[in-house]
Parts: sequence; structure tokens; C-alpha cells
Amino acid sequence: MTGPSGVGIGWRPEIAGFVAGLPGLRFVEVVAETVAPAGPLPDGLAELRGRGVIVVPHGVKLSLGGAEPVDPARVAHLAGVAAALGAPLVSEHIAFVRAGGVEAGHLLPLPRSREAVAAVVANVRRAQAELPVPLALEPIAALFDWPDDELDEADFLTEILDATGALLLLDVANVHANACNRGGDPAGLLDRLPLDRIAYVHVAGGAEHGGFYHDTHTDPVPAEVLDLVRELCDRRRPPALLLERDGHYPPATELRGELDALAAASGYPVVT
Repeated sequence: MTGPSGVGIGWRPEIAGFVAGLPGLRFVEVVAETVAPAGPLPDGLAELRGRGVIVVPHGVKLSLGGAEPVDPARVAHLAGVAAALGAPLVSEHIAFVRAGGVEAGHLLPLPRSREAVAAVVANVRRAQAELPVPLALEPIAALFDWPDDELDEADFLTEILDATGALLLLDVANVHANACNRGGDPAGLLDRLPLDRIAYVHVAGGAEHGGFYHDTHTDPVPAEVLDLVRELCDRRRPPALLLERDGHYPPATELRGELDALAAASGYPVVT
């Protein structure tokens, strides 16, 4: 099954009309938890599928980095959404969102330790055993490092990917945010990641507040993130790149401009 390609956008009900009007669009991403596997697809998604647009379910609640085994019902939901959408793959985060039955309400970072690697690998394998399509893993943005880190980011991610055979969903906005808040060389990280494992790439905006860079998904994509897209494509152009926007939606002309800028940075055709 063919995976996503070119430039895409995160599908949200608030911008469904805008997304439907993009003539060159070939793929979108939808938050998996917003889709009922057995019910009708949200308005607009069925139309996109009918046009041959690939829809990738993006999970936010599996808690693959949690100490507890991943919830089988949540995995079954993600699998059902993938089947309902005819998706070629699904994606989730390397993070935890609950512990001891308490929901954090946020994607929380893991210590980059051998123990954390083992926990993620075990949960990814549990999920993979039930999913009908490949799984891509997304490293998150974080404001801090845990004091018991044993690995750097590149080694941490590579060990997880090698042990599971999972694909990589690389968020270059997260790479930028982590470099701002936690230090490190973002271009150097790109040099050490297994870029051949990338399924697709996230690109999003953010803003500085209180001395930290926040990956808001509600602000324009900064020039530094587009520069990282160019750096990535100079090394190995990924199959697809997706613009994420989760609120404070700008006028259509501004969204088109962001999609066009992403196309120009990556060398892919415009979709607007």
C-alpha cells in the first residue's frame, strides 16, 4: 500500500472546508481518537477518501512510554480507525500520558534510560501485534531532561526503532523546540538519526514565552523550522511533510502561504 507523499495538512473540523479546497492535496492526518471505527467518518474525511487522499490516523492516547502495558482497547480503537480509513500506516508518540490510572492530559517526556527503552519497546510490540498496518513513532518536544538520562536523543530513538522495526515520524518543530529548551545541535541530530526510516515529517509553529520556546501548533511556522526542513531534505528528502495547526486558525491566505513555504523548502509540488 502506498504511503503518504508530498505536502499534506492535519485535518481538523474547523478547517475542513479549506482542506477540501486544496486541489493538489494527496494526504492528511487525523487525530485517531476523534474517529469512531464503526460509525460514519467525520464530515469531509469521507469525501477526501473518495478523492484518493490518504488519511493517516495519529494517536495521542496510547501512552507507549508508560510503565504499564498499553491498553488493548485503545490499540483496538487505533486498529479499527486504520481499517475504516484504509490507512497505509498509523502514528503515535514516544511519550506517556497516564500513570496509575491518572490522566496527565499532556504528552510527557521519558527519561532516556535503558529501562525506558525497554518499556517503550514492549508496548510498541504489543501494539504492532494488533495493528493491521505499520506504526510510525514520533519523538515529542519537552522543556527539560530527566536527571537519570543514560542516552542522548539519537541513540535513544535509534535503539527503539531498531528493536521494534517501527518507522519514524520526525517532527522538525520538536527538534527545534528541544534545541532551544534543552540545548544541542539540531543539524547534528539530523546527521545521526536513521533518516531512511522516516515515514513522514511534522512541521508546526510555536512561540517563545517566559524564556522557553513552546511548540504551540497555533502560531506561524518560524523561519528556523523551515531552515531545518531544508537541512533535512539536503540530507535525505522524506517521502512526505505535513503542516500541523491545532487552533487560532489564520485566514485561508495565510494557511496557503504556509503550505506553499513548506513545498518550497522541501522541493515538493504546491498543493494549493
